[in-house]
Amino acid sequence: MTSVSQFLPLTAAFADKVQKTMDVILHIGAQRTATTSFQAYLRANSAELNAQGIGYWGPHRTRRGGVFTALTSIQDGVDPDSVVNRAVGETREKIAKHISLLQKRGTTHLIVSDENMLGTVRTNVRADCFYPYAAQRLDRFARVFEGIVTRIAISIRSFETYWPSALAFSVGRSGRMPRARALERIVTQPRGWSDVVSDVATTFPGVDILVDSHESYANRPELRLSHLLDGAIDPPLKHSRLWLNPSPDLAQLRASLTKHGRSVDMLPAGEGRWDPFNSEQSAKLREKYADDLFWLYAGADGLARFIEEKKPDQTGKNLSGGATTRGQDYDREDRRMARTG
Repeated sequence: MTSVSQFLPLTAAFADKVQKTMDVILHIGAQRTATTSFQAYLRANSAELNAQGIGYWGPHRTRRGGVFTALTSIQDGVDPDSVVNRAVGETREKIAKHISLLQKRGTTHLIVSDENMLGTVRTNVRADCFYPYAAQRLDRFARVFEGIVTRIAISIRSFETYWPSALAFSVGRSGRMPRARALERIVTQPRGWSDVVSDVATTFPGVDILVDSHESYANRPELRLSHLLDGAIDPPLKHSRLWLNPSPDLAQLRASLTKHGRSVDMLPAGEGRWDPFNSEQSAKLREKYADDLFWLYAGADGLARFIEEKKPDQTGKNLSGGATTRGQDYDREDRRMARTG
């Protein structure tokens, strides 16, 4: 890893000052885990949060405001180190200036929420793989936030609902319609949440990593916020039941495909959520998630803390035998938030 000190002088002094006055918390997603709803909740309550010393940067700042533009414009696996190094230096400068302003205002906690730090749905779908470039992308952000990150938060979701949601989101935005071989590659590709958490821990050594589940927190952003802040405030309840950016259902997908002159023949008849996987594939996706949950409940090899409001045998899909056996088939979860994300 290239030291950020070559880009900014007195990096150690700057980091030391930040550490003494502010907690910098990165909420890195992932996509399709109600991140948009959580970000909307934070932004809608920004005035109340600011009054309590809580700052928030979301996509309105990191993307539209240009803070992360240099980093997110890098082509994963393509651009040379010189391009990456220049982007890291430029972004580090912006971060330092913005944080200095927040310090003058008395901000004690800064939440930076942008799921594209981890990767994109489009990349996952195109590669038929789960965040294949996560380590590369995270390394860039680790260099940008070197020495000033207090905590990193990740939200996870059952692959049985994550992949249909991701594919529907992609197809609804003119992405390819997945063929049988692509679906099988998705089911058999080896990467899961444990790999993503390990990537985070490797690129941000020593940083506190929190993991929560979409199944428990999709419609409870105030609890997600409370965990991010380690209970430092009583989170506001206003705007806490926003429901934004759901994946398109079958009717919406047909309308989108027809609008763009594409065939709807590969979509099944009926209404509701689109699930392109067969029952055997869905079972394998459930088993993969079961393995990840087992790993998290068992302590995640000391890499992360799994935060749940429910007991292991009550969360999302039940772990047979009190979470003592890997790869158990899960019962169906409550679908009240199935369309979220």
